[in-house]
Amino acid sequence: MSATQRAGADRIESTSLDPQDWDAFRADAHRMLDDMIDYIAEVRERPVWQPMPIEVQASFRETLPRGATPLAEVYRDFTDHIAPYATGNVHPGFMGWVHGGGTAVGMLADMLAAGLNANCGGRNHVGIEVERQIVRWVRELFGFPETASGVFVTGSSMANAMALLVARTHALGPQVRDRGLDGAVPTAYASAAAHGCVTQAADLAGLGRDALRRIPFDDRHRMDIGALREQIAADRAAGLKPFLVTGSAGTVDVGAIDDLATLAELCRDEGLWFHVDGAFGSLGMLSPQIAPKLKGLSEANSVALDFHKWGQVNYDAGFLIVRDGEAHRATFAAPAAYLRRETRGLAAGSHWPCDYGPDLSRGFRALKTWFTLKTYGTERLGAMIANTCAVARHLEARVRREPKLELLAPVELNIVCFRHRDAREGSDIDAFNAAIVADLHESGIAAPSATTIDGKFAIRAAIVNHRTACEDVDRLVDAVLRFGAAREHK
Repeated sequence: MSATQRAGADRIESTSLDPQDWDAFRADAHRMLDDMIDYIAEVRERPVWQPMPIEVQASFRETLPRGATPLAEVYRDFTDHIAPYATGNVHPGFMGWVHGGGTAVGMLADMLAAGLNANCGGRNHVGIEVERQIVRWVRELFGFPETASGVFVTGSSMANAMALLVARTHALGPQVRDRGLDGAVPTAYASAAAHGCVTQAADLAGLGRDALRRIPFDDRHRMDIGALREQIAADRAAGLKPFLVTGSAGTVDVGAIDDLATLAELCRDEGLWFHVDGAFGSLGMLSPQIAPKLKGLSEANSVALDFHKWGQVNYDAGFLIVRDGEAHRATFAAPAAYLRRETRGLAAGSHWPCDYGPDLSRGFRALKTWFTLKTYGTERLGAMIANTCAVARHLEARVRREPKLELLAPVELNIVCFRHRDAREGSDIDAFNAAIVADLHESGIAAPSATTIDGKFAIRAAIVNHRTACEDVDRLVDAVLRFGAAREHK
C-alpha cells in the first residue's frame, strides 16, 4: 500500500464512533450501571413523580448539536435533567394506568441486547431462535397447538390491530390484501368496556370505527352475551358480514374478565374469529389462583398481551399469538427480492418474524423476556401476580372501612376504583376528586390514574408493580383522606 493509500485508509478509520480510550469508556459505563442499580434499589427514597421545572424543560429546546460532547458531560445532563423526571412506574407508589415496574434483570438484558444490536426482523441468527423459544413457551402457557405462531410487537395496541387484520384476511380471503374490502361490509364486536385501541384497530384497518359494535356490559363490567347475539343477528339480517369478536381479559377501567368460555362457544357457533385482548390479564395464566378466571382463553383464535405489564419485562415487549400460524403468515408475508430466503448462510431459517407482522426492523425484545422467564420462573412470576391482586383486595377492604371513601366498581383482579365523598353541600364531587388525584401526583406519595365509572369520576389504582405492598396502598388511602380533608375545609 502506498503512503497516499495509507493516509486515505487512516482518514476512513478515524470516522469510527468507537471510543478512542476504551478504559475511560469502561469507567464511565461502570459508573452508569452502578448509578442505575442504585436508582432501582433506592427507589423508595424518591418521590413517585415530580414535575419538570421550567429550566429543565428549556434545556430540551437547544439547537441540533453540531460538535461532539464528552460522554461524561452528556451523562451529567442525563442525571440532572432526565433521571429525576421519569414516568415513575419503577416506584411502588405508582398505581396509574397499567404499567409494569420492570426489573434490574430486565435492565441488564436490555443492555446486552443493545450490545448485540441485532435486527430481529429475520434471517438466520440466535435472536430469531430466542423469539421462537418465547413463542413455544406462550403456546404451552395458553394451551395453544404447535401450529400457533407468535411475534413480538411494541404493545397490545399493535397486537390488537394485527389480530383484526388476521381475522379480516381469514374472513374475506387473501385477495383483501390486493383489492381491499371490494364491497364487503365486515363488522366486529367488543364490549363497551374494551380498550380504545380495539376501536382504533377498526379505524386503522380501513373498516371505520362504526364497524366495531360496542356491546353493553353487565354490573360486573363483562360483555352482555345476550346483547352480543342480538347485534350479530341484526347485522346479518342487514346484509353485513360479522367476522370478529374481541373479548377482554382484564378491562382497562376495572380489570373485568369477559365470559371467555361462552364467547368461544358463541364464535364457534357463528363462525366468527375469537380474539382476546389480554394485555395484562392473560398473564394471569401464570398464577394457579387466577388462571381459572380465564377459562376459555385457550380456545381463542388469537391473544394480544404485554410482557411489560404483569410480566414485569422492561418496556417494551408486546406480543401476539395466533392459533392458525398459516392464517397469520398469509396476512403479513410480503415476498421481495431483498428478502430472498436461502437454505444456507445468514439468509436461511425461514419463516422470519417479518412474515408475521408489519415490521422489518425489529429490536431484540425477546431477550429481556427470555431473561425474565428464565431468571424468575413461572412459579415466582405467578406468585407475584397473585400478590398484586391480594394487595388490591387489601386496598378494597381499606376503602370499604373508611366512611369518607366510596368503592365504585367490583374488584375482579388488581384494579380498585373509588372516590372521596365530598361533604360540602352543592360541591362538584368530580372536580373535588380530580384535584385530589393531582395533589397525590404533585406530593410524590402515590400516582394513581383516573377514569369514569357509571358517570362518576373515579380514582383508579392499578396494582401492577411487583414492588407495591400493602403499606404503599395504605399510604395512598391516608393521603387521599388527608388531601380530601384539607380541601373540605378550604
